[in-house]
Amino acid sequence: MIGHLTTLSHAIMLAEGWRRRGIACLAGALGALALPPIGFIPAFALAFPVAVWLLDGATAGPGRFSPRALVMAARDGWWFGFGYFLAGLWWIGAAFLVETDEFAWAMPLGILGLPAVLACFTAAGFALARLFWFPGVARIFALTFGLGVSEHLRHFLFTGFPWNGFGQGLGTSLILAQGAALIGTDGLGLLTVAIFATPATLVANGAAQPSRRPVAIAALVLAGLAIFGLVRLQASGGINPAPGAIETVEGVRLRIVQPNMSQREKIAQRDGMAVLSRLLTLSDRASGPNATGMADASHVIWPESPFPFLLLNDPRAIGEIARVLPAKTTLVTGAVRMEDVGGGQPRRYFNSMLGFLGKGTLAAVYDKMHLVPFGEYLPFEGLLSAVGLRRFVHAPGAFVAGEERRLMELPGLPPALPIICYEAIFPYELLANSPRPGLILNITNDAWFGETFGPHQHFHQARLRAIEFGLPLVRAANTGISGVIDPYGRVTASVPIGVESIIDVFLPKALTATPYSSNGLQNRFIGLLLAFLLTLAFGMFGIRLTGKSGSRR
Repeated sequence: MIGHLTTLSHAIMLAEGWRRRGIACLAGALGALALPPIGFIPAFALAFPVAVWLLDGATAGPGRFSPRALVMAARDGWWFGFGYFLAGLWWIGAAFLVETDEFAWAMPLGILGLPAVLACFTAAGFALARLFWFPGVARIFALTFGLGVSEHLRHFLFTGFPWNGFGQGLGTSLILAQGAALIGTDGLGLLTVAIFATPATLVANGAAQPSRRPVAIAALVLAGLAIFGLVRLQASGGINPAPGAIETVEGVRLRIVQPNMSQREKIAQRDGMAVLSRLLTLSDRASGPNATGMADASHVIWPESPFPFLLLNDPRAIGEIARVLPAKTTLVTGAVRMEDVGGGQPRRYFNSMLGFLGKGTLAAVYDKMHLVPFGEYLPFEGLLSAVGLRRFVHAPGAFVAGEERRLMELPGLPPALPIICYEAIFPYELLANSPRPGLILNITNDAWFGETFGPHQHFHQARLRAIEFGLPLVRAANTGISGVIDPYGRVTASVPIGVESIIDVFLPKALTATPYSSNGLQNRFIGLLLAFLLTLAFGMFGIRLTGKSGSRR
């Protein structure tokens, strides 16, 4: 076995040209098998050792700072990242087929362009790892540091897009995902690289002899993470708790509505009152022989912006909601909101979450803060519109980002942290400057991506937010996946993709603040500092291990 690994590692290190690029791309694509909905976590053990051996082969040259070696490492990293993101994000192409006549021509730009851009972060991570490269186990931590920094930057640069981080792969296991309550998803990402890259140390590298010890230590760390997860879950009822074992909020009975309206149907819909009538009828559907519809629910939740009109500007629609909504039931829905600022200024449009009390009184408003590029606004609009591109989302004007993330205060419901659509993938933005809420309230429309991997990945990332912050998460999606997730990440109720349905469910109670949310570990700089210190320590250990600078490559 070791002999075969040695032969394989040498072949990877010495590969050149398109053969080397193909190896890097294939390794990244294999790593994407760990992502949801596949969730084959051992795929990381195939991908990251190849990354180490590629960097071993990129160290030829006069010293660690050789420009040639850095360029070679960055090139390998780009191909590794391109394979990873292409295999994990291919489903984005489905959005270009919603309005085929207008966007189909740009589909290759979406499928290939986004992975190509995201791969630049991986390229930077490989180049940074090269600067800390030493023989033996130290190089595992160099890779961990390099990719940790590049993944962290992916949260913020160019508005940020931290979709399918390495920690999200490890978090596909409910047991292993419990570690997010301690160190967050980014912390799980650091562990993922460090653990699954260790098989590379089973073969010799320069002055370092092959060693089984790093693999054994990695296995112990993974086992420790699993034990922590099992103990944490067992103390709260287990992986699949019995009915009634999860403590719920008294007096709160939620009805989540999934209308399952395809994006093509939404765009083609011209009769806004027909859409509203459909939502109200579905919301008032009896769910059992003794049920009375909406009157049984304390809160009804609709998905993101289901209406082809400005809800707050249509008295007929507000009147219909007031007529049908029971006096003791609160409605939460998405809607496009218009604000007329006057003074000759253009009107402002917001992607909003609205809360209506019984009889249709508006009680709460949240405006989405993190807008989707190309979806809700067009970057470099003057340039891109000239070549025929426009926003995917139809609206009377460009969307404007909300100014402040405020908790929604609604009668009978604990203070809710509102997040709209892909705001769920930005953990660093969620609890900034706000008191601790009692739940996360997420509305979304994933109909753009049909029944592909995209909605599964989105739901999975929302589940990680529940674990990180110890908060229940309530999610209403237009076409799925809708559901309720408890503070441990257990799905207490859900509706699959492509189904019109309602969910009647009680609201799980929030936990006290997790270590991740209470001790500042969600701060964007803490993970980078820990990764740097860890790498520096093992880098110094690597120098000591070699005994002389001449043994470094």
